[in-house]
Amino acid sequence: MEQVTNAVSWLNGIVWGVPMLVLILGVGIYLTIGLELKSVLRIPFGFRLLWAGRSGRGDGEISPFSALMTSLSATIGTGNIAGVATAIFLGGPGALFWMWMTALVGMATKYAEAVCAVKYREVDERGKHVGGPMYYIKNGLGKGWGWLAVLFALFAGIAGFGIGNMVQTNSIAQAMQSSFGIPEWITGLTVAIMVAAVILGGIERIAAVAEKLVPFMAVAYILAGLVVLILNASEIPAAFGLIFTHAFTPVAATGGFAGAAVWAAIRFGVARGIFSNEAGLGSAPIAHAAAQTKGPVSQGMVAMLGTFIDTLIVCTITGLAIISTGVWTSGATGAELTSKAFESAMPGYGGYLVAIALSIFAFTTVLGWSYYCERSLEYLFGTKIIMPFRIVWSIAAFVGATLKLGFVWLLADTLNALMAIPNLIALLLLSPVVFKITKEFFATRGASENNPF
Repeated sequence: MEQVTNAVSWLNGIVWGVPMLVLILGVGIYLTIGLELKSVLRIPFGFRLLWAGRSGRGDGEISPFSALMTSLSATIGTGNIAGVATAIFLGGPGALFWMWMTALVGMATKYAEAVCAVKYREVDERGKHVGGPMYYIKNGLGKGWGWLAVLFALFAGIAGFGIGNMVQTNSIAQAMQSSFGIPEWITGLTVAIMVAAVILGGIERIAAVAEKLVPFMAVAYILAGLVVLILNASEIPAAFGLIFTHAFTPVAATGGFAGAAVWAAIRFGVARGIFSNEAGLGSAPIAHAAAQTKGPVSQGMVAMLGTFIDTLIVCTITGLAIISTGVWTSGATGAELTSKAFESAMPGYGGYLVAIALSIFAFTTVLGWSYYCERSLEYLFGTKIIMPFRIVWSIAAFVGATLKLGFVWLLADTLNALMAIPNLIALLLLSPVVFKITKEFFATRGASENNPF
């Protein structure tokens, strides 16, 4: 087992090394320029589409709003609480700057993913709309690229059990045990039953839960974070100073912080930013393919807001809370570091609030990723796999809560990166299509921005 772990660790170092970070950022920058900065300049338009898309019009199973909430249910999770803290612990305050940069170019990537997902989606034998990288690789690039679609589906189908299920339920169990003394097996059983109750109803039930739970918890967490920032308002200018300074210069060891080079800030900022918002991984477009939208561009504009909300809002709140309260030098990391930040501003209940937020975020991540994995495995094995998968997925939630998951985390993190490679290759090859239909949309009806759905 030690040899396997060492081999996966070696592969992890490669797939999350310089070439991968350059590929992800490079594709994002290329798409941003090719879209003439529309992914940034059209953010207000995207929010108008989101509001108009509360009830869908057109083919699909769920509204555009529900599709975004489903994708956000998978992205707003442990990455926003533990991931940001880990990035700052390993890379210093400058890591937050590189998370922002990843998000800005990642919005174009997420837009292109959703555009391709809607354009090249199919209807399966149950009459449900299915899409995502495996479908836009097959239908957009042709049969000769079928092997690449299979690779994506295989990586996604396996990775989800780790990063989207067992790692999440383990985080819930640990939070409940440390904060409230609830045994891990009780948390695991409870989560497994709740997951089964939702996912057995398919995408419609997942979306129904996500569109209610995600906005409520995200707003509650943001408001709590703003309280922390208001109570430390005098330290915010200094916090921004640390972020911008150490994005480009090394940070020396101080307190319990071991110090970090600029490369560490870039590496962990980009890697944890991607872990949080999933731009480039190819997961979110699987949900957006089920949206009731009349056109790919409309859904793309809605989809890119996921990266904006996840990283530029939620992750920023977490990062500023950690830096402005000064706890980033405490030596703590992960969710414990975020808890320290909230507890320092709200003694007695700040830590409990983080534990509850982490648990709900992680739970919705399990729901969102269940759909991603299900669609990936359906692509490989057909609709007959759906019900057995849902049962196994629910059992895995219990298992994850009760085990030590060091190797599972490592394997899932590696497979996450491997998912991105086929997806990014496809986006590069399909970028002329994305640019063309985007230009046509805004040159005709998009210019008036009326009745976009």
